[in-house]
Amino acid sequence: MKKSLSCCLKSLTVSVVMLFSASSWAESIRIYNWTDYIPSDLIAEFTRETGIDVNYSTFESNEEMYSKLKLLKNTGYDLVFPSSYYIGKMAKEGMLEKIDHSKLSNFNQIPANLLHKDFDPNNDYSLPYVYGLTGIGVNKSVIDPAKITGWADLWHPEYKGQVLLTADAREVFHIALLLDGKSPNTQNEEEIKAAYERLTKLLPNVATFNSDTPELPYIQGEVDLGMIWNGSAYMAKRENPDIEFIYPKEGAIFWMDNYAIPKGSKHVEAAHKFIDFMLRPEHAKVIIERMGYSMPNEGVKALLKPEDVANPLLFPPESEVKKGVFQADVGDAVDIYEKYWNRLKTDN
Repeated sequence: MKKSLSCCLKSLTVSVVMLFSASSWAESIRIYNWTDYIPSDLIAEFTRETGIDVNYSTFESNEEMYSKLKLLKNTGYDLVFPSSYYIGKMAKEGMLEKIDHSKLSNFNQIPANLLHKDFDPNNDYSLPYVYGLTGIGVNKSVIDPAKITGWADLWHPEYKGQVLLTADAREVFHIALLLDGKSPNTQNEEEIKAAYERLTKLLPNVATFNSDTPELPYIQGEVDLGMIWNGSAYMAKRENPDIEFIYPKEGAIFWMDNYAIPKGSKHVEAAHKFIDFMLRPEHAKVIIERMGYSMPNEGVKALLKPEDVANPLLFPPESEVKKGVFQADVGDAVDIYEKYWNRLKTDN
């Protein structure tokens, strides 16, 4: 989900100019992804190797990505990276092309336990790109981490104007639903409404909603507490060692972002080549070390430093995985979440 220190722009375009034979100019690929989710040097390497030009642009939320594809009538992009709970929705609406596994020589690098999930049982329309979790970030130079044990602590009045929430409806409602004792994947409007009412009480503490570069407000001292992705926490801690990541006692939010090819893609073959390129262990290593997210890849741990393999930010402990809840497709109830999400943002 997404997520770099280089800029705060909502959109970044990377165009790699090819210096290959004239025939190679016919090939290109347009990628629509979360901000800073693929290092530009990997994109450049892909172009050097394949002769395929890459145009890379970004979105801040699944809702933004989905709406853009709808607006363009599912054309304009060749590879997108939806979170798991959007894959099923997009597939049902005929928005996704089937992925041909036989064209992926590195398919066997994907761990079996991350395939065949309920949102795409046969992985017809998606393959895992990275997985991660959302927990609590805290600046220990301002707030004692020992005082922060769970999501409920974000509501304490003493943290007025200090809290960051991600700009993601499902994630934000996830924590309120957990605290209400409800499923974070509920489709019940009354439960979603009750979560909205709980969240309105949190608004005085909220300094910002940020899913573009959520590590930056922590690094720059604009917030001291709040939601943060593990990869963003990894990057923030490299810049400011006072930034700590806490696994909330109620359970972290687990998610997986996925490769998917829009039905309107004009360059399906190039999309397959890019997926296969990214499935190589040496490229997974680059993603993990640069971004702090775990890439599901069988060969990557052998390439990492032992301290990275043991880092709970990069590879969550099994005990935390068991406590966490993966976001799931909620069908048409996504519109209910959006209704109350828009109301919440208006309230703010």
